Amino acid sequence: MSEYFNVSEIFGENVFNDAVMQERLPKKVYKKLREVIQEDRELDLETADVVAHEMKEWAIEKGATHYTHWFQPLTGFTAEKHDSFITAPMPNGKVLMSFSGKELIKGEPDASSFPSGGLRATFEARGYTAWDCTSPAFVRQDAAGATLCIPTAFCSYTGEALDQKTPLLRSMEAINKQSLRLIRLFGNTTSKRVTPSVGAEQEYFLVDHEKFLKRKDLIFTGRTLFGAMPPKGQELDDHYFGAIRERIAAYMRDVNKELWRLGVSAKTQHNEVAPAQHELAPIYAEVNIAVDHNQLVMETLKKVAGRHGLRCLLHEKPFAGVNGSGKHNNWSIITDDGINLLDPGKTPHENIQFLLVLTCILKAVDKHADLLRESAADAGNDHRLGANEAPPAIISIFLGEQLQDVMSQLISTGEATRSLKGEVLQTGVKSLPDFMKDATDRNRTSPFAFTGNKFEFRMVGSNDSIAAPNVILNVIVAEAFSDACDILESADDFEQAVHDLIKKQASDHQRIVFNGNGYSDEWIEEAERRGLPNIKNMVDAVPALTTEKAVALFEKFNVFTRAELESRGEILYENYAKALNIEARAMIDMAGKQIIPAIIKYTTVLANSINAVTSACDADVTTQKELLKEVSSLLAEAKAALVNLTETTEKASAMNEGRKQAICYRDEVKTAMEALRAPIDKLEMIVDKDIWPMPSYGDLIFEV
Repeated sequence: MSEYFNVSEIFGENVFNDAVMQERLPKKVYKKLREVIQEDRELDLETADVVAHEMKEWAIEKGATHYTHWFQPLTGFTAEKHDSFITAPMPNGKVLMSFSGKELIKGEPDASSFPSGGLRATFEARGYTAWDCTSPAFVRQDAAGATLCIPTAFCSYTGEALDQKTPLLRSMEAINKQSLRLIRLFGNTTSKRVTPSVGAEQEYFLVDHEKFLKRKDLIFTGRTLFGAMPPKGQELDDHYFGAIRERIAAYMRDVNKELWRLGVSAKTQHNEVAPAQHELAPIYAEVNIAVDHNQLVMETLKKVAGRHGLRCLLHEKPFAGVNGSGKHNNWSIITDDGINLLDPGKTPHENIQFLLVLTCILKAVDKHADLLRESAADAGNDHRLGANEAPPAIISIFLGEQLQDVMSQLISTGEATRSLKGEVLQTGVKSLPDFMKDATDRNRTSPFAFTGNKFEFRMVGSNDSIAAPNVILNVIVAEAFSDACDILESADDFEQAVHDLIKKQASDHQRIVFNGNGYSDEWIEEAERRGLPNIKNMVDAVPALTTEKAVALFEKFNVFTRAELESRGEILYENYAKALNIEARAMIDMAGKQIIPAIIKYTTVLANSINAVTSACDADVTTQKELLKEVSSLLAEAKAALVNLTETTEKASAMNEGRKQAICYRDEVKTAMEALRAPIDKLEMIVDKDIWPMPSYGDLIFEV
């Protein structure tokens, strides 16, 4: 029997959350800290000292010996440096355990070895981490013991953002300010803050640990670089939402338990479309906390897998031929008193504030589709986007029948007078209860779909931080709100002005709305006619960051400077080239040291068998000879492709880092990789399984 636990009792037990602070902090200190969190005030050192002491005492009670400033540099992962609570030894040989407000507020990790895109030279080492008090500290318990983790921002000595959190916090300030302007126009004087709310669905694969260790490609790159499809893939749709096997269910149980203790509201778990693929989804949280929580989700998925003899794969496309993994970013805007600005109500055509918000978002996404696409771009996602399993690489918005009807009324007549209603679902079975179905269907092919009271951005890759997409969403919507408020605040007749603005925005940006099949070839042609960008890969997506339009946008709202944008572009090109270089070198290593020697061994065995049979009798060996000829031909093709890949990779790696190098990896190295994979995947279907040097797709995705 598995260990019993009560979710309500363990939830958040390792989080220094509001309940813990209220219990442990003096009333005045607690009140000051809440003002800092809620009203963006600066934390004074005296208050910080009290908070730090109580945080340390609480953490020590949880078994913590060390603390760390937990931050998110531009590596795609989290980073941390651990310091113990021990201070200088006392004369009696004992030590004091202390933690000051200064240590809580500020840390100083070495900034020189993190990606900076030229913002910092190697010899310029100083960087700072600053406590983000809006995201609760937590104690992480694992084999290393217990560590107090303090969420922090990370910036350079000269103040530039070197992380994911700093621009996210800046973008939250921007959308808060502009949202308050907008709702004040509609008479809301009570809401004090508006914050994006996000729920990030996380897809992942699980494979057996021992089989994982026999695949160098999985070890080095997180995806299979070779592999023939097994006789069965996902075509029967039998894995999707199927019964969860006990080994996987036990794993999911432990993942949930760890996440619940960390205050992560993991709610939904199920089998996904591809064999060995699964999903975890939390309840919504403020975007800053949601970003931190998603990092904890990814770390926990990987950490717990080892305890169950498994490996968690977060790569967007670990297996060719079956669905890859994404991370659906469900985004809405909520006031501090619980009003969702994206809630249309029962009669959306009468909800003028909602219609203004909606058409502002249409404008934002249409105007900055390139930025939104870039926010989901990486080398792994290039294998997934537009591959008839994920959203296409073309940004469009799905509104659904109800809102599309309202928009059509506004565009054609200038006035919306009705909203489509849901109908009773007719099942044809008398014993089933009648219930009202929604007024609109869903569209899983849309990259940006309205789903009732939120937008679901489906492009984000499974391995990526959700910070970048939400920075973009926050800023482009803040700009659209700002433009609208500039017009409405100076209008003589507000009601007429808002009516005209809604109609204008609906009309001007209707090209971004598409409710059809995003996987179809017809949509690609239609999108081109509409003038929508079709950015097919990461290298082509990166320039969107540094257009004059983008620089003006980010500088207006103090989210990025031009230098910060240019540095991020350089980092993205560098990361792309490094990812492709590692993949190419892994292929070269596997083909040269494992696969080709195994094929030669097979041909030797086959040739010896032919000679033995021929010398022993007059048996027909035509089939064996044809097989030997086929294998030898494919072997020669593979060897030539290996030589070409080796030369092409050396050429690309010798180039100066930047866009040109990334283009070389995309156009030449990636093509050479595909040319090597093709004959080897064919050979896997021929060569004796006992001789083939690594587990097959069937071994990996069906024997978990």
